[in-house]
Amino acid sequence: MEILYEAVKFLLAAVIIVPIFKHLGFGAVLGYLTAGILIGPYGLNLVTDVQQILHFAELGVVLLLFIIGLELKPSRLWTLRNSIFVWGTIQMIASTTLFTVVGLVLSFSFTISFLVGFTLSLSSTAFALQMLAERRELAKRHGRAAFSILLFQDMAVVPLLAVLPLLAVRDADVQSAHEWGPVIIGLGLMLILIFAGRIVLRYFLRIIAGTDIKEILTASALLIVVGTAVIVEQIGLSMALGAFLAGVLLADSEYRHQLEADIEPFKGLLLGLFFIAVGMSVNISIIQTIPGTILGVTTLIILIKATVLFVLGRLQGMNNNSAKSLALSISQGGEFAFVVFAAAMAMGIVESGLIDILIVAVTLSMVMTPILLKIDDKLCSRKTTLEPEFDIPTNDNNQVIIAGFGRFGQITGRLLGAKKIPFTALEKNPAQVDFVRRFGNKIFYGDASRLDLLHAANADKASIFVLAIDDMDESIKTAEIVKQHFPNLKIYARARNRQHAYKLMDMGITQIRRETFSSALEIAGLVLTGLGLTSKRVKKSVERFRDHDITRLYESQAYHTDEEKMIALGRDAAKELEGLFESDKTDDTS
Repeated sequence: MEILYEAVKFLLAAVIIVPIFKHLGFGAVLGYLTAGILIGPYGLNLVTDVQQILHFAELGVVLLLFIIGLELKPSRLWTLRNSIFVWGTIQMIASTTLFTVVGLVLSFSFTISFLVGFTLSLSSTAFALQMLAERRELAKRHGRAAFSILLFQDMAVVPLLAVLPLLAVRDADVQSAHEWGPVIIGLGLMLILIFAGRIVLRYFLRIIAGTDIKEILTASALLIVVGTAVIVEQIGLSMALGAFLAGVLLADSEYRHQLEADIEPFKGLLLGLFFIAVGMSVNISIIQTIPGTILGVTTLIILIKATVLFVLGRLQGMNNNSAKSLALSISQGGEFAFVVFAAAMAMGIVESGLIDILIVAVTLSMVMTPILLKIDDKLCSRKTTLEPEFDIPTNDNNQVIIAGFGRFGQITGRLLGAKKIPFTALEKNPAQVDFVRRFGNKIFYGDASRLDLLHAANADKASIFVLAIDDMDESIKTAEIVKQHFPNLKIYARARNRQHAYKLMDMGITQIRRETFSSALEIAGLVLTGLGLTSKRVKKSVERFRDHDITRLYESQAYHTDEEKMIALGRDAAKELEGLFESDKTDDTS
């Protein structure tokens, strides 16, 4: 029963404090931290066992890294290699060097200065990514840069934990090869996971999916994440890194979206618990005893890291605002500091008094991050409005679903409305929803890539799905989900360009229209008319070009990932088209 009482305290603190902070614009993360400070041993003392709760809540970080891994296909991860290894390395070296110099100036030994400096150069993956996601900035340039640096930092924890015993013991006889055993085993395990994991995990999920028991599939998803994390931790590596690797291996599998949907609720709850536990670890008594020291160390952490990150952002070609956003979003200390400092204290490398100061400073740097971002928003007059909850479509059993009700989707909607054919429209942009509703149109605010909303819209009973989403990545994601979960739903898709069309065609979608193709052809026809060509010749030329372009579109689909081949095909197509028009001239004069 004790665990139930503890759970009630956590839930009560979260549901009261977090919405208040969210409403005030400070975000959910700061709300969780504040809730932890209030109920923790240094606040109202409602919960005392902080370390056990923090260790359990680290599963939230593990689940977060798994979901991030699911979003990164190996091909996409390869494209980020420059950002991860080059910029991640520069950030780590620059930050560690500056912190180490400060430690030496303060008369600490090189070992302690380097260890503390390396640890403080790590940022909070869970904290930063949650904030960037809340602010819808993960897809922006500074968001992608932050993710790359954070990923490298997670990998950098591995050698740091490996060298801790070497720092603790100075006897050369003890520093033997067996100290590096876990690292060698870890690298071997990584290779095994990479080469065999994809086949094994997919085969395992295929068997489980065949049972058609939803709760068993959810249990399997949790088993994959937690099991991988535990195995990796047993050999001395990061649980989060192991979970991330498992996610990457399943990123291009047919079960990706189902796994993400199953894990998401657990991730959200455990991440909230993690931030509450971090807040509980803030030693208020130390702050009251030596406020100047705590404030100085906290400021130093943020200042050094923000400076390095800002310069790094500018070197990557970011403007001042993007570089500043990068600097502020990951200038805090990280959750791995709690693990490293605890291990360092247990091994006798660093004394407990210094560890207490550093842990409080790291926690306060986390608390300061959303506050600094909020201040920056105010100074730059950037409004961070809270978005409403998605609507739940009514049970109308409409035969047509329109995903994306912008300038393209509205045309189909208006025509269907004029013919009195009912349809369900889903639009992700709340401003667009409000605008369309002012004209009396029925539209639901919702993300068409969400499986639960598609079920609510009765996609399993509809017959036609109009894919009119403006964003290319969102369009592809939605098409994948519809094709996987509603194979009998016929998709009529809008494509922004040829590359978008190729990706849709790769999924077996045949009814595709490029959004500007027809209107551009119409303008071209008017130009030819303005140049004095007869209406007959204009019509024939336009039709000839349209038919030739559409034929070439389907013929070149198989080669659209081969840039050199596409360039050659483009040149051939241009010559072929010129030949067709030359033959038309001959026909006209004969």
